[in-house]
Amino acid sequence: MTPNIPEIVAEIAEIFERYEQALIDRDVDTLDAIFWNSPHTIRLSVREHGYGFAAIHAHRLAAKAGAGGIKQGRVRLDILTLGRDFATVNLTFKTNDPAAIGRQSQAWVRFPDIGWKVVSAHVSVVDASTLALA
Repeated sequence: MTPNIPEIVAEIAEIFERYEQALIDRDVDTLDAIFWNSPHTIRLSVREHGYGFAAIHAHRLAAKAGAGGIKQGRVRLDILTLGRDFATVNLTFKTNDPAAIGRQSQAWVRFPDIGWKVVSAHVSVVDASTLALA
């Protein structure tokens, strides 16, 4: 499993940026298309414990109207690919609260028939004073 094959990193980076824009735009169709449609998919976030695609989708529909984002700027983005079919994305970001820092992680798998999908995701916010950012 060769780490960070440049063209695979580029593929994940492009899809990740599409995902981030869909969050800003509240584009539920794009958000759903990026996640694996499976009862095994998990998304844990500040306002959600989504166990299974159906729960994740239901949360997105409920949050679609008026739910603002918490991201106010990137601190660090790390993409790791292993081989051609597995990747992780980790983002550290500034939040609405200058005393807090946000963290986002995703596990991606390339499926033969449906392409790259997020199979697991997590978003949390912590007190920035407790972290040393490298």
